[in-house]
This record gives sequence, C-alpha cells and structure tokens, in this order.
Amino acid sequence: MTKTPDELAAMAHSGRLLASVFGLIDQMQLIGMSTLEVNDRVERFIVDELKSRPASKGQYGFEYVLNSSVNDVVCHAIPSAREILKDGDIVNFDITLEKNGYIADSSKTYMLGNVATPARRLVRTTYEAMWKGIRAVRPGATLGDIGHAIERHAKQAGYSIVREFCGHGIGREMHEEPSVLHFGRRGTGLPLRPGMTFTIEPMLNEGRRGVYTEEDDWTVRTEDGKLSAQFEHTIAVTERGVDVLTLRPEEAHLVKEATRRAG
Repeated sequence: MTKTPDELAAMAHSGRLLASVFGLIDQMQLIGMSTLEVNDRVERFIVDELKSRPASKGQYGFEYVLNSSVNDVVCHAIPSAREILKDGDIVNFDITLEKNGYIADSSKTYMLGNVATPARRLVRTTYEAMWKGIRAVRPGATLGDIGHAIERHAKQAGYSIVREFCGHGIGREMHEEPSVLHFGRRGTGLPLRPGMTFTIEPMLNEGRRGVYTEEDDWTVRTEDGKLSAQFEHTIAVTERGVDVLTLRPEEAHLVKEATRRAG
C-alpha cells in the first residue's frame, strides 16, 4: 500500500507529465470543438510528445484516453464527434497517464465562455472541496478526516455529494486500496501513513445526489438533470503532510498552504 522513495519519485514524474496535459487543454479553444477532438489531441500529446501511455485506454474495455462529462453528466462520459462544446457549458476532463510503469490520475472542470453564476459557484465550491480534503492529509489523520472536510464544505454551500464513486489508491495499477470516500466522520477509517498514494476526486451535484448510468454502461448523469462538477488530484502522504503529485503550476501556492497547515 505504501510506496518507496523511488516509487514516489516515479509517480511524481508521471504526475508532472499529466499536469502538462491540462496545460495543453488550457490553451485549446474548446467552444466549438467536439469532445472526441479533445480526446484525440490529448492522445497525440501523451503518446507523441510525452512518450507515455494513456492509462485509461483499454482499461475495463474503455476505448478512449479521457472522460468528457458535460453539464449534468457526473462522470465517465464517452467522447463523441457529435457532442460539440458550447458557450455556457461546464465540462470535466478526467485523464490518466502512465510513465515507466506508474500511473497518475487527475481531472478538471472547465467553464466555457459565458457560464451562469450558479454553475460558476458549483465549480468553484467543488474545487474548494477537493482542496479541503487535500489539506486534511497528514500522517496520523484518517480517511474519515478527508471525507468529513469535503462533505462539510459541500453541505455548507448547499450541494450534495455523489456517493457511488470515490477516490482510490493508485500506483502501478489504476485502482488500488484504499477507497477514499468524499463523506465521513472525523477520526474514522484507515489511518494515513507516509508513502500512501491515492486520489481525492469529489463530485458535487447542484441538486440531489442521485445518479443513474445510461445504456452505454459508462455515462453517469444526475437523476434530476441538474449540474454536476468534479476535480481530482493524485496525492502522496509525506512525513510533513501531503504532496500533490498532479499539481498544476498555477496551484503551487495552494499546496504550500496545505503543507504549512499540516506542519
């Protein structure tokens, strides 16, 4: 379950490469693109530029390198040439990358153009909730501390948390132990130890938490048709607190704050 220093260094390398993929997407003019176009450009970048493997492709029979979840889609949506991104949409891209045998996993919800204020608030709160969970990570804390921090922030803002999906251990395999719930009670669950690596990836719904899976057996939507947002990082527990392995450059100040609070 815990990783050696060499393994952590390899995972950090994969994480930095994956962060650069989101840097690529940040530069795309997403409005007017199909989600399949985004998928294909990301695949070329990972394979040709980063000399890495898109770890989602072929996993559980999935044929693409990313999930592209738009508006009321919670997660796991299949990229499509027919799905054109529009002004006012929110879209989550969930991407994994493997380099030298180690996998990183991250997602980001993008706001396209003139996004309505309620949708912006949902996206902002979801991002904040993920960081609340990250800041709860330190040796001796528990998985319940992470879930509690996320759940408290979401509920205070009036949002519900999807319970059918959770964070997970990660390393040589995409999904390892432990499961990381985004709700819970302080002081409960598995104690955290240096060297543990897992994802924190809350999904917050604008309305009720109920979801359903479409007939394609992948796409998950909110039952009430209201918006959903998600953010995800791969993290490692350190002696001092936490290392965000998929950290993007614009987030450096946030992880410094998390480490300072844990110290």
